Amino acid sequence: MSSLTPTQKQIMGHAFLVMFVGLFAGLGLAASLVDGFEFIPGIITEFSIPGDAGAWARAHAGGLLNGIMMIAVALTITGLGCDEKMTARLKWMLIGTGWANTIFYYGALFAPNRALTFADNKWGESNLASIIGLLPALIFAFVMMYVALIMARQAFSSDH
Repeated sequence: MSSLTPTQKQIMGHAFLVMFVGLFAGLGLAASLVDGFEFIPGIITEFSIPGDAGAWARAHAGGLLNGIMMIAVALTITGLGCDEKMTARLKWMLIGTGWANTIFYYGALFAPNRALTFADNKWGESNLASIIGLLPALIFAFVMMYVALIMARQAFSSDH
């Protein structure tokens, strides 16, 4: 029998999917580094993919770290005494953050400006991928900061 609540399991399920997408980006990283893929040892099938190796590395590492962050919070929710109402709010905040950041990393692959601004910046011009990548990530950056404060307050609380 599992000691995880259904909400914790849902967060963790999304976390592992976010991590899967991050792991998939590792294939993009490898392909961007060698301009193709070695399907048969010693023979590289050459092709090009959008985005540079740095962007693929960020998508790879970022996806894994976002999944780990989601799992860490999910595992601590009950131990820090979060009630059902708070846990329900945290669930959508965590899941939203994981997917918003995933969208950001993939948007950055197609955005000359790395999806860091809505307008042109020193990295390049803005395009639709810039907006698609940045908007949800920007919103959920503030949401996740709020989550961090909630969890810190719970950790320092003497009520549990």
